[in-house]
Amino acid sequence: MNQDIIKYIRKINKKPSVQRRLLEQFISKGASTIPELSKGIGVSLPTATNALNELMAQGLVKEVGKKADSAGRIPMVYDLKPTAGYFIGVNPEMNYLALAVSDFCGDLITEKQRVPYIYENTPENLEQLGAIINDYIDNLPIKREEILEVCVNVAERVNPFEGRAYNRFTFLEEPLTEKLIQMIKLPTCIENDTRSMTYAEYIKGCSKGLKDVIFVNVCWGLGIGIIIDGKLYYGKSGYSGEFGHMTAYNNDIICHCGKIGCVETETSGRALKRKLTEKILAGKPSILSDKVINKKEELTLPDILDAIAKEDVLSLATLQHIADELGKQLAGIINIFNPEMLVIGGEMSATGDYLTLPVNMGIKKYSLNIMNEDSQIVTSTLKGQAGVIGACLIARSKLLETE
Repeated sequence: MNQDIIKYIRKINKKPSVQRRLLEQFISKGASTIPELSKGIGVSLPTATNALNELMAQGLVKEVGKKADSAGRIPMVYDLKPTAGYFIGVNPEMNYLALAVSDFCGDLITEKQRVPYIYENTPENLEQLGAIINDYIDNLPIKREEILEVCVNVAERVNPFEGRAYNRFTFLEEPLTEKLIQMIKLPTCIENDTRSMTYAEYIKGCSKGLKDVIFVNVCWGLGIGIIIDGKLYYGKSGYSGEFGHMTAYNNDIICHCGKIGCVETETSGRALKRKLTEKILAGKPSILSDKVINKKEELTLPDILDAIAKEDVLSLATLQHIADELGKQLAGIINIFNPEMLVIGGEMSATGDYLTLPVNMGIKKYSLNIMNEDSQIVTSTLKGQAGVIGACLIARSKLLETE
């Protein structure tokens, strides 16, 4: 079944067809009537009707009922057919993978969180990744042939057009996507994890319906995803969004990228861990003191987030300092992009207002008044699911790219 659908979608992708534009309209607007579809893509009612009938004949769209709040003749409502095909999303987290499958409407039907996996730059580790994905697929309640696309999120610099990851599995001569396709035996793409989170919030989360959005992924590192005029911004090679590696501090701290004074050396999970550890070693009390001083163990981001949830005073104070600095740096992003919304996401967004409120105050203090009034500052609504939901949605979007 999937081969017939993939073949048809590739056919309508060869030029900006009405059928493809209708699919994009359903993705962005959801269930719609023929007049709404016609107006949305700017074609006549007969043209929209003919294209819609073709999509229904191909099993991609179906009737979902009638519009109850209409006056006069009640129009039929149409939407994507959930069972037309399925998409797999894979998202890396600290020492874990999250995997999920979504239907053709982009709704998750099942997911599996916290699958143990620690990245290493070895062929064996890549084989392990492929084995985890295959095992997940083999145990799904759907057939493998019903899966239309797989998307694997990758941290940091990714060229999704060529399928190459700049700093993951660097021993490969071929693109990472080619190797993944060989292992999974399904159409597969890769995407930057922050960009996937951005797209998830845009399609299913708090920025749905907006046109200009910045998503900030605050985790072990720091990155941003950018939506301009309703489209993900990639840059020339897909490397856009490396906000964390802008030079901003004269602190002589070497970032993991090899440069000195990057934004994320003072505003990321790594910075939070470093500063908190230094304070504990200097004798300041914390519920994490025993682990650092007596057990001599490294703090993890989950350790710190748990301490913040328990309102550990030292952890909260250190987080506020990080958030103040992050707000100051994001003020520049507001001044440059003038977004409708700035979304705070990533693992550290689990701290909620402890992070978002100081960030908001920093933005208001350091950005231009007339510009910060335009931007809502909010916390991600998809939270820890944003990455894996985004991967599923990116997989679907890849099918609709013009060849």
